[in-house]
Amino acid sequence: MKRKIIPYNPKLKEFARELRNNSTKSEIILWQKLKRDQMYGYDFHRQKPIDNYILDFFCYELMLGIEVDGYSHEFLEIYQKDQIKEKRMNELGITILRFSDYQVLKDTENVVRAVEYYITEYGKHTPNPSQEGSF
Repeated sequence: MKRKIIPYNPKLKEFARELRNNSTKSEIILWQKLKRDQMYGYDFHRQKPIDNYILDFFCYELMLGIEVDGYSHEFLEIYQKDQIKEKRMNELGITILRFSDYQVLKDTENVVRAVEYYITEYGKHTPNPSQEGSF
């Protein structure tokens, strides 16, 4: 199966690196659960430039983005920008799971369960290339 090429703005690479180096506490906590193929063997990246945006976490194989929203995302202007970003990600075939800082900090277990649930549901509806054509 050929990988879909996802465009990104190269000018965002340095900013993404800065974001990785200055992660929020909730991003660090969630990253500890996602890194090194801990989620059913899927490879997640953090602060991943895609198109003209940066996703907090992204898994190419699942076409899944995860956003961790701080209190500023409650403001109407930021919320509207989030909606535009999410719409663009959906146009690129990327599903977005959104969690608040509070959820990650206070209920990490259920945040992880939500990601695991997405992965198991994704597996039910996506053919496994290693099993295609076998009986």
